[in-house]
Amino acid sequence: MHSPPSPSWMLRFGTRLVLVVTIVATFGCDRVTKHVASTTLAGAPVRSFLADTVRFGYVENAGGFLGLGANLPEKIRTAVFTVGTGVLLLVLVGSAFRLRWTGWPAFALTLLVAGGVSNLFDRAVHGSVIDFINVGVGPVRTGIFNVADMAIMLGIGILLAGEFRRGAREAEPETPESLIPDP
Repeated sequence: MHSPPSPSWMLRFGTRLVLVVTIVATFGCDRVTKHVASTTLAGAPVRSFLADTVRFGYVENAGGFLGLGANLPEKIRTAVFTVGTGVLLLVLVGSAFRLRWTGWPAFALTLLVAGGVSNLFDRAVHGSVIDFINVGVGPVRTGIFNVADMAIMLGIGILLAGEFRRGAREAEPETPESLIPDP
């Protein structure tokens, strides 16, 4: 006779399923939106929406964040942005497994890695990353980015929020009851 699965097994399975779905959805959404951008925006003028708050325009970014390093020689760019990024992603995943990250940190890392892998795929296959979204109000605007970049930034934001929250909990003053010694 078989006993039902334990609740902890179900929780682990559910958590892993959420992480896998997050990876597939992030990677898939980024691939689809980059394909749409390359087929509809390449060579076309920038399109503006919501009173110029959101702009869509096609850019191939050979550099890193905000185009940094785009003017480096190709071999150095490849070493830094393709090989270096690949190694960094492997180290992050390995560290997460070794430290047994769970919960929000694991979800944040999943977003960060899924976005990083999608951009890494572009660099390895095309030598550059397709960026196409820009937001802002008036002269205050972001750089041009893509869905993978949003996943990376969201993952970093979740990790930072968790660290600030953890730091605030550790800095809480002790309550008077905790200062009374046990008899």
